[in-house]
Amino acid sequence: MSELIAAAPRATWTDYLELCKPRVVLLMLLCAAAGMYLATPALVPLGVLVPGIVGIALVAGSAATVNHIADARIDARMARTRNRPVATGRISSLRGLVFAAVTGIAGFALLYVWVNPLTAWLNLASWAGYGIVYTLFLKRATPQNIVIGGLFGAAPPLFGWTAVTNSIEPGGLLLVLIIFAWTPPHFWALALDRIDEYREVDVPMLPVTHGERYTRWHIFFYTVMLFAISLLPFAIGMSGLLYLTGATVLGAGFLYWAVVLLAGKNPRAPLQTFRYSIVYLMALFAVLLLDHHLPLSIG
Repeated sequence: MSELIAAAPRATWTDYLELCKPRVVLLMLLCAAAGMYLATPALVPLGVLVPGIVGIALVAGSAATVNHIADARIDARMARTRNRPVATGRISSLRGLVFAAVTGIAGFALLYVWVNPLTAWLNLASWAGYGIVYTLFLKRATPQNIVIGGLFGAAPPLFGWTAVTNSIEPGGLLLVLIIFAWTPPHFWALALDRIDEYREVDVPMLPVTHGERYTRWHIFFYTVMLFAISLLPFAIGMSGLLYLTGATVLGAGFLYWAVVLLAGKNPRAPLQTFRYSIVYLMALFAVLLLDHHLPLSIG
């Protein structure tokens, strides 16, 4: 028995960090911080910024941990995810659940006490939507899982907005709409690149259920829709010419990759489109922030 225990994989702090999907959470935090700074013409007070960002990160990490636990069997069969801590057994499901509970409760309490109850409850709703509704039901039930579930992942800018204003306002909802439209072409591009793995584990991603050509067209249509939606901050006077220029250039880049993907002549296009989509979202929110705060912004 002692030999078996000694041979068992042991978890490190990096394994627990991996449970939180840090790269995904960092992108969420960038969007949340953007929501904070766009909600006010002044700088965000540290008393809101720090507990807001930490609380949102803890709740998001908790939801990501639940996703690891629920998808452990699927993850173990896919090349992209087979080395995840729960899939390999380095962290048991029980320890993962305890970790998810501790981080989730800590994050909710931090937001509730130090930020405001509205932001805390919105984070809890998003946690339930992603960690339970999407992970346990939608992901395995419909090829529109990304579209429907994308609403939960699109909420971070609203969290940042409500952290500052303690109210749900059109500006914050527009930021959510941008990420909501961005999510399908972002994730379907990855699904095209990993189509054989999703087919093997019987997850009904769109390219598995409706074919690659159908998915490529849908990526194109959603990218066109995203391009139009990304111009709305300028159209409603929320941003100026700096943002309009940046959104146009970045949107043109996304449309380029959507067309390349549609042509079907570049076998690396799905992965390249996926990678560009990440750069696109980060850069779009960065230029939105610059436009909002730099004196040269016109609008």
